This record gives sequence, structure tokens and C-alpha cells, in this order.
Amino acid sequence: MDLEGGVYRNPVKKESWKRVLILAYQSLGVVYGDLSTSPLYVYKSAFAEDIQHSETNEEIYGVLSFVFWTLTVVPLLKYVFIVLRADDNGEGGTFALYSLLCRQARVGFLPNCQLADEELSAYKKDIVAPPSTVAGSRLKSTIEKHKVLQRMLLVLTLIGTCMVIGDGVLTPAISVFSAVSGLELSMAKEHHKYRKKLQPLGSKSGLGRCHRLSWDGKLVSMAASKFRSLTDVEVPVACLILVCLFALQHYGTHRVAVIFAPIVITWLLCISVIGVYNIFHWNPKVYQALSPYYMYKFLKKTQSRGWMSLGGILLCITGSEAMFADLGHFSQLSIKIAFTSVVYPSLILAYMGQAAYLSRHHIIENDYRIGFYVSVPDTKRLGNASGLAVITVMLVTTCLMSLVMVLCWHRSIFLAVCFILFFGSVEALYFSASLIKFLEGAWVPIALSFIFMVVMYVWHYGTLRKYEFDVQNKVSINWLLSLGPSLGIVRVRGIGLIHTELVSGIPAIFSHFVTNLPAFHQVLVFLCIKSVPVPYVRPEERFLVGRIGPKEYRLYRCIVRYGYHDIHKDDVEFERDLVCSIAEFIRYERSETNGSSEDLLKEDEKMAVIGTCSTHTDGIQISSDEEDPAEQASSSEMREIQSPVCPKKRVKFLVPSSPEIDISAQEELHELMEAREAGMAFIVGHSYVKAKHGSSLMKKLVINVGYDFLRRNSRGPTYALNIPYVSTLEVGMIYLV
Repeated sequence: MDLEGGVYRNPVKKESWKRVLILAYQSLGVVYGDLSTSPLYVYKSAFAEDIQHSETNEEIYGVLSFVFWTLTVVPLLKYVFIVLRADDNGEGGTFALYSLLCRQARVGFLPNCQLADEELSAYKKDIVAPPSTVAGSRLKSTIEKHKVLQRMLLVLTLIGTCMVIGDGVLTPAISVFSAVSGLELSMAKEHHKYRKKLQPLGSKSGLGRCHRLSWDGKLVSMAASKFRSLTDVEVPVACLILVCLFALQHYGTHRVAVIFAPIVITWLLCISVIGVYNIFHWNPKVYQALSPYYMYKFLKKTQSRGWMSLGGILLCITGSEAMFADLGHFSQLSIKIAFTSVVYPSLILAYMGQAAYLSRHHIIENDYRIGFYVSVPDTKRLGNASGLAVITVMLVTTCLMSLVMVLCWHRSIFLAVCFILFFGSVEALYFSASLIKFLEGAWVPIALSFIFMVVMYVWHYGTLRKYEFDVQNKVSINWLLSLGPSLGIVRVRGIGLIHTELVSGIPAIFSHFVTNLPAFHQVLVFLCIKSVPVPYVRPEERFLVGRIGPKEYRLYRCIVRYGYHDIHKDDVEFERDLVCSIAEFIRYERSETNGSSEDLLKEDEKMAVIGTCSTHTDGIQISSDEEDPAEQASSSEMREIQSPVCPKKRVKFLVPSSPEIDISAQEELHELMEAREAGMAFIVGHSYVKAKHGSSLMKKLVINVGYDFLRRNSRGPTYALNIPYVSTLEVGMIYLV
């Protein structure tokens, strides 16, 4: 993945098998860490309270059968063979599915969408476009007509996203606590030895027995104290490991994968070997439990208690959603190879080995004899919480996938219904078993998700209302034409960047600024930085440039488009690309435009797609005194258009000799260069959003309290572009929404 270029390169088609195998190796250290550690706590959670371990082995075989078929149906069949195909230009996750739906059907709430966005190369790349079915067309039109269905889809996406965050909070804790559970096993054995040594031995003399009991009591107290001090070590060790893990995150996915891949591979090989040993040593016939008949026997014998234990069995697939969510770091083929060849067989052998061991050890003296180390720490509540978060994300993925199959892949509705009924029924069964344990820890992800979803929805609602206010109060082009070329004020040297969220029209902040200040810059650029529903925008499609008003006004509109995974460039490179894009627009602008009112009102139809400097080496480039123009010039002949003014920092435009540029365009380029030499100023509106008088109490709370708090504590556009404070000017406005 080329992060700086912003272009996703499909590794399945373009990269060699060597590269695919390297990605598969690295994915083991990033994608499958949670899934690989699930054998530590699945059996312990399943047998916690709901069911008992009997000598008939029906419970053990039933749990093993459920684990085997759950691993086969959900991670292998659903994710590996179906869901991974629904990537968004190589990106996965809940937002990727929602992005696909927003591009195929008009169900998104982004207020600044343009027809030009649909011409992006990544817009239709992963959408199959054969003739759509009649039923699919009806479904699409129904969703597009009803705002309620669109809001339901948005809320469903937010629930899935927030549950992923909640699961991310819980997953490290349960995995690390379970991994260090071997400490508790050794401590528990030590405590057991002390108890055996300190049994009262008795004596012929009653007085001697009394003294011995008194002495034994002191030893028991000492032993208990020592055991407590040993068990107190487990939590600090887990915390230390978690701190170290999070400290490594900032080094990036590549380095984390290199570090943890050998650890995970070693772990999977170990549990595989242990599983094979337990199968042949304790119960070679344990393979019979793989038959689905044992699931029926399990539920028939345990009934409601067995259904409640499914919440613990569910933990065997925690981490499966990471195969789709982390798709952007790897590739479909690499993730499939890693899971099918290493992870899946290792987990099956591990679970079979545990079942074989437990089938020959029916006398359970303590709870620590059920887990992987024959002991697992009191993680039951963490397991309940993590299980509910995981299964909720999977249910959301199933629902969105059914829509993707109809709207994006243009499959029949019958196939989509079969998909949601088959996988949805399996996940709904586990969801109900997890939800019943709401008070036993399952409430944690629900509470976290509710908080995150409220924050997201408040931000979305406030931003949408603010944009609607901007649209309703934007200035007409006729008002601009009435001001004349000087806009009714003195034009000073420099470039003024006016930040706006509007993609058309003139923002109210401009009229507010002109009314209250006597001067303005000689070149004005209405800058809109917006996100489009694709993961990456190619550099050659980054800028949309157009003109506002006649040429002599020197007013331009520049829309900078970023995908939801694009990296924003720093201020120096951004300024260079911005000025170059405007210069390229001036160079290629059609001369047929006569500047009539009708042409000016159609400004959005005349916007041109301009790439960054690095994408058009044969186009206009910028050179300054510190740089060597010869290094920037391409092999074709370049001629310099220099500013007539000689400031301390000289700026030059290197323009190709062909095609020829007319005199008016050369004059405009000269003025643009002169303005660039004088510097840039970033003008941004400092908005105070308030609810209108007479609004409901809920709206006042959302806008005046919630949205206002989020805006005051969020990054502004100047921080996003690293614009220095000395070049920033804020214009205050009150928005009554």
C-alpha cells in the first residue's frame, strides 16, 4: 500500500507469490492474535456455571462439536469465502461495507457530494455492474426514497463500529489475563501442597493436640498469606505486558507484525503439538465429537443450561472479524492462506486435544482444572462482555453483506435472504445466549458502544445542520458581480485561502468579512477540503479547480478530495500542490468562455480535475531561490515565467513550451506568482452553532451542549493542515440551526 501516494495496489493481482506469502506470515502477528489465544478460555467459560462435566462425556463432546462447527461456519465459510470479497478497494470493515452501499445507492448523508466524485477511478472499482435485477432495483429505489431506512442503515453501521471499539477495549485484557494464567496454576499447586502438609496429625495427649493445632493454624495462616502474595503478582504482570504491547503500537503495523508473527506461529505450533499428544494419549476417538449429532445430544440433555453456555463457546471465534477489518494492511489471498493453512487446523487440534484430556479426567477438584493450562484466571465477566461485542459486529456485517450482495454484486434477493437466514440464525443463537448474561459483564460493551454512538450521532447531526445553514445563507453570484473587479475594497498582495465546507456558491463568511474589513488579497481561493466515500483518492484526481466570477476578479474554487484512509500532506507540500493546480487550471482553461452571467452560474460544470505536482511532470512546476530549476525541469523544454517583483524569496513557474499560452493567461500566471511570493493567509470561520428559539429541549441539549462541546474539543481545519497561527485569521459567526 502506497500511503503517501494514496493509491491502493491490489496485491492479489499485481504482487508475486513471494510477496503474498510474506504478507500471510505478517498477518499472523496482527490479525490472528486474539483468535489464536481463544483456546485459553473457551472451555473454562463454557463450563463456568451453566453446565457440569459428567462421566458420560456428552457435555465435552457437545462443546467440542459446537466449537468445530462454529469455527467452520463463521470464520472459514462466511469470512474467508464470502465477506473478504466485499472489500472497498482493498479496505475492509463495517465502514467499507457502508461505503460500498453509499456509492451504489444514494443512502449516504454526506452533504457535499458531487457528480464529479462518481468519476473517481476508485468509485466503481469494486462494484459489479451487470444489468441489475428488477427486485434489486426496487430495493434500491425504496431505500433511496425513505429517509427512515437510510437512518436505520446509518445507525446499524454506527452500532457495528462502536462495538468494534468496545471489543478493542476488552480484547487485550482477556487475552493477556488468560495468557498469564499459568502463574495461577503454579500458585494453586503450591497452595495445595501447603494444605496437604498442614493437615492436623493428632496425638495421644489432648494438650499436645491442642498445641499442634495452634501451631498448624499459624502455618495455615502463613501459607494463605504467601499464596495471596503470589496471586497478587498476576495482575501486575498482565498490566506490564499490556503497557509494553501498547508502547509498540506507534512503530506501525509492519514492525509489529515482524515482532509478533514468530510468537504467534510458535504458539500455534505448540498448541497443535499438545493437541495431537492429548488426542493419541488420552482419547483417540475424540474425533467422533466432530459430528453435528453431538450438538443435538448436548442441547437435549442440558436444555436451557446448554443454551446459556453458548456465550462461552462463542469466544472460540473472537477475533474473526479482524480478518475483514484489517484487510487494508494485507490482502485477501494472504489472509486466506494464513487462516486455512495455519490458524484453522491449529485451533481444531488444540480444542480436540483439550476435549480428549477432559474426557479422561472427570473428577474436578477445583475450577483451575478446566482451562488450557488446567487453569484460567476469574475472566468470566470479560468473556461475557467480549463475546457480546464480537457477535454484534458479526450480525451487523451479515446484515450489510446481504445488502451488498443485492445492490453492489447484483445477486438475487433470494440468495441474499438465504445468506442472512443461514449465518444470521447461527449468530442470533449466540447473540441471545450472550445477551442473557447482561448483568454478568455483557453490559460493558453495550454501555461503551452507547456512549460512542451518541458522540458520533451528535457530531453527525450538528455537522449536517451547520452545512444546511451554510447552504441556505450562501451569497448569490449576482451579489458578487455587483461589487466589481475590486470587490468594492482594496486588494492587497498575497493569496487568501477561505476555508468553506460548501462545494458550490459563495459562503456567508465571505460577505461577512468583506462588510467588516477594508482590504482583501489580490488572489482569493475558496478552499473546500472534503472526504469522499472511497478509501483512497489518486493524486492525479486530488484537486477540483474552477473559477468564480470573471477572470479579472481572480477568484478560484479549489476542492481537495481525500478518502477516509488518505494521509493529509504537510503545509509546505500542500501549498505547492494547491498553487500548481490553480496554475494548471489557468493554463488549460478554455478561451471560449465569454464571461456572461449564464456561464458564471454554471461554474460547477466547468471545474477541472487537476493532479498534484508529482503526477504531471510535464506540467507547470514551482521553483524557488533555494531550489535548482534544472532539477525540477523534465526532459521536455521548459520556459520560465518569472514575477516582475524581486522579493527576498523568488518564486518561478516552469511552464512547458507547448501548448502555447495566450497573453491573458500569462498575465494571470504572473499575478498568481506575485501573490505566492507575498505569502498565504488562511481565513476560517469560527462558528458558534446554537439552536433556534422555540426548538425542542432535546435539540437544545444536542446542539447547545453536546455539539458545542465536541466542536470546542476537536481539531479545526488549521490544525489538520498544520497552518501556522501567524497566517491564520478567524472570522466569528453565529449559526442558528
